[in-house]
Amino acid sequence: MAASMAAAARRLRRAFRRSPLWGGLSRRPFSSEPPPASATAVRDAFLSFFRDRHGHRLVPSASVRPRGDPSLLFVNAGMNQFKPIFLGTVDPRSEMAGFRRVANSQKCVRAGGRHNDLEDVGRDLSHHTFFEMLGNWAFGGEYFKEEACRMAWELLTQVYGIPEDRLWVSYFGGDPKAGLDPDLESRDIWLSLGVCASHVLSFGPQENFWEMGNTGPCGPCTEIHYDLAGRGGAPQLVELWNLVFIQHNREADGNLQPLPQRHVDTGMGLERLVAVLQGTRSTYDTDLFSPLLDAIQQGCGVPPYLGRVGAADEGRTDMAYRVVADHIRTLSVCIADGVCPGMSGAPLVLRRILRRAVRFSTEVLRAPPGFLGSLVPVVVETLGDAYPELRKHSAQIVNLVSEDEAAFLASLQRGRHIIDQTLRRLGPSDLFPAEVAWSLSLSGNLGLPLDLVELMLEEKGVRLDSAGLARLAQEEAQHRLRQAEPAQERGLQLNVHALGELQRRGVPPTDDSPKYNYSLRPSGGYEFGTCEAQVLQLYTEDGTAVASVGKGQRCGLLLDKTNFYAEQGGQASDRGYLVRVGQEDVLFPVPRAQVCGGFILHEAVAPEGLKVGDQVQLHVDEAWRLGCMEKHTATHLLNWALRQTLGPGTEQRGSHLNPERLRFDVATQAPLTPEQLRAVEGTVQEAVGQDEAVYMEEVALARTAHVPGLRFLDEVYPDPVRVVSVGVPVAEALDLASQAALQTSVELCCGTHLLRTGAVGDLVIVGERQLSRGTTRLLAVTGEQAQQAREVGQALAQEVGAAAERLSRGSQDVVEAQRLSKDMGRLTDAVDTAVMPQWQRRELQATLKVLQRRANTAIRKLETGQAAQKTQELLRRHSEGPLIVDTVSTESLSGTTPAFTAEAWALAVCSHMGGKAWGSQVVAQGTGTTADLEAALRTARAYALNQL
Repeated sequence: MAASMAAAARRLRRAFRRSPLWGGLSRRPFSSEPPPASATAVRDAFLSFFRDRHGHRLVPSASVRPRGDPSLLFVNAGMNQFKPIFLGTVDPRSEMAGFRRVANSQKCVRAGGRHNDLEDVGRDLSHHTFFEMLGNWAFGGEYFKEEACRMAWELLTQVYGIPEDRLWVSYFGGDPKAGLDPDLESRDIWLSLGVCASHVLSFGPQENFWEMGNTGPCGPCTEIHYDLAGRGGAPQLVELWNLVFIQHNREADGNLQPLPQRHVDTGMGLERLVAVLQGTRSTYDTDLFSPLLDAIQQGCGVPPYLGRVGAADEGRTDMAYRVVADHIRTLSVCIADGVCPGMSGAPLVLRRILRRAVRFSTEVLRAPPGFLGSLVPVVVETLGDAYPELRKHSAQIVNLVSEDEAAFLASLQRGRHIIDQTLRRLGPSDLFPAEVAWSLSLSGNLGLPLDLVELMLEEKGVRLDSAGLARLAQEEAQHRLRQAEPAQERGLQLNVHALGELQRRGVPPTDDSPKYNYSLRPSGGYEFGTCEAQVLQLYTEDGTAVASVGKGQRCGLLLDKTNFYAEQGGQASDRGYLVRVGQEDVLFPVPRAQVCGGFILHEAVAPEGLKVGDQVQLHVDEAWRLGCMEKHTATHLLNWALRQTLGPGTEQRGSHLNPERLRFDVATQAPLTPEQLRAVEGTVQEAVGQDEAVYMEEVALARTAHVPGLRFLDEVYPDPVRVVSVGVPVAEALDLASQAALQTSVELCCGTHLLRTGAVGDLVIVGERQLSRGTTRLLAVTGEQAQQAREVGQALAQEVGAAAERLSRGSQDVVEAQRLSKDMGRLTDAVDTAVMPQWQRRELQATLKVLQRRANTAIRKLETGQAAQKTQELLRRHSEGPLIVDTVSTESLSGTTPAFTAEAWALAVCSHMGGKAWGSQVVAQGTGTTADLEAALRTARAYALNQL
């Protein structure tokens, strides 16, 4: 009977994982009982229960942006912030080190990366990208299985009033392959609490053994499930609460070892719990979502939400309700925590979420412009008491959501036109061109998520050229690699003959002044202007001038003017696209622009024909440009900070930047010390924190000739020349009497810059190396990347501190000492390769070097003691006879004393006897002749003592 019930439960759970939680219409209640307390009351009851009844400390939710954990895009579980405790790396001086029993409600996001629910959201009644995880923890054996199970059962049955016969539990049934016995302790605990034996089921490691990752703390878990069917039929189990008992550690070799301390880690999704307590068949029918669903109906004027799924959801209206409601919660929480839509990592995922929400709200719900931003106050009202940062940043959230919504709507409208225009040219069985899809995507020009492009095509019954898309993605990856480390390939160029011909024809240099046509919105975002221009000349890939190019041809375009920044002055080229005036549905991708003798040559691939004389409109990739502006202004601040730290004579030797990072070469007398690197960062942070205005103005080159403190490179500058000044108007900075250029960053520069320094966010020097004697190359990141680098550095510093503490406690066992030595080596490798502050890396490297030396010394002392003890044992065992024949274990050989080898020892002794020796580090033999054997033994003893 038990086996059949286990099999039935297993089938039910597997079916649950493959399909929506609850089928049919979602608003059918479980019972006729009066509705219970609100979600707020449910959350409060959980926290109060553990604080007041069981002495837990309530800790606030961590930010959804992981701290010091680059393996995660977002915090996706309540235990993330407690990883240092589980790993033993928590700073003993920190508040967290004192945690024994804690509870909280943690904001979690599962989108992108290993745990990704994004594409499932809206299709069923249960998936979310943002959810709240209720959890309680016991660290260091404060309590374990019995107390954890008892508390959970008490809360669910006595506080929340869930009928006991509706609850099932599962426990770990063991894993013979791993040598793990069944967790009968948990089984017996549940039975002792009164759980019906038929409701206690065992499962294997896939279901009931939790692991943090491929290595690290892990242990069996027991799960509490709720039966949706009740007494009405076969069990329909949905997981409510997972209680994990962390008692093992998965080693690098895959073996399990017991942890020195045991922990309890539990997690229960608030949304699912509230659905059960409020008697609904969907988390979307709880009061966590109903205010949003009501606001969506009022704002869009669509029929009320009915909770339909699949074919029953005609027009996908209810799916759109769920997508918008879920996504606006995620966007609000992430932006409040400092994760904003962007171009890579978590910001890129958030950008996809926002754009997915915009599409469903506009195309399905027919929402008016600015609708998403209007939902933010509803989210704040629902979650703001639990998470005050939502109220604090509500205005910023509204502005960011509204601005990105408006930008995406314009792109979406154009994307639809381009798709329709393209489809009219295709045959019934033709694949949709990969080049067009790529130009629409986030990686291309319009910034539409590629999955949305594919979905839009799927809705029209059209298949995409997937192979072509994969090829373009590979090319883009290669291009990004070249951008990160500029390659030798120069792309299309105008040779001397082409330039001579242009001059002969009297063609003026390209007017690229429109590249400076951008401004700050009141909300803090940037607005970039477009540029209309005329095609003056077209070039083939080999540089031949032509009057027209055909479809699919790679070419160079020379225009009378442009708003593209051509790569120069160490700043990467702009990228973007152009369209013919009057034919905006056809995009000509422009991956780069280069300057050749004053002419700006735009590289492009023509999706249709183009000819000399055509009027075109140019659009830069705004996110790419903004990234370059951020890095370029940061480069100026870095230059200024280096002069402040190293002295006014410090000279720049070169630089290069793109949206990902900046590289800066500086003349130095010696490598920068950790203190100097830290001081440089501090000076930059001060300027960023003051959010100073950045002034730019073109002036006569002669006016800059004798200005004290003005930074310029040994190169030819145009006349007039552009001056960039931080915090001081250019006219004042160039006033010889003001000495202003000695007090702030003032440089000659043609690049594009931020209009205020605050948008840099932060700057961290993450790399430093000597290019040549007297020249140091620095690598730096800014903004979100800089914050992540600091968090990684702090996390590694805590690990090193924990290792030092272990070493200070000492060890009496060689194996344990060797394990500690290996940990030092692992930490050294991690510190060497991590993206972290360079000053901190240097400090930790120095610390680890000392710790490694101490660890090796400890091993040598232990091994020497063992060797002496073994020698005495051998002598006692073989006190009679002319020789000793015995075995000596080599397990304890550490390999840390290569100078003292068996071969060298034998050679020293045999050479004394006029002979020779051979062998290895461990064993050797030799020959020799002597009449004084005692002298030979004294030589052997003296050599060994000298080496040790």
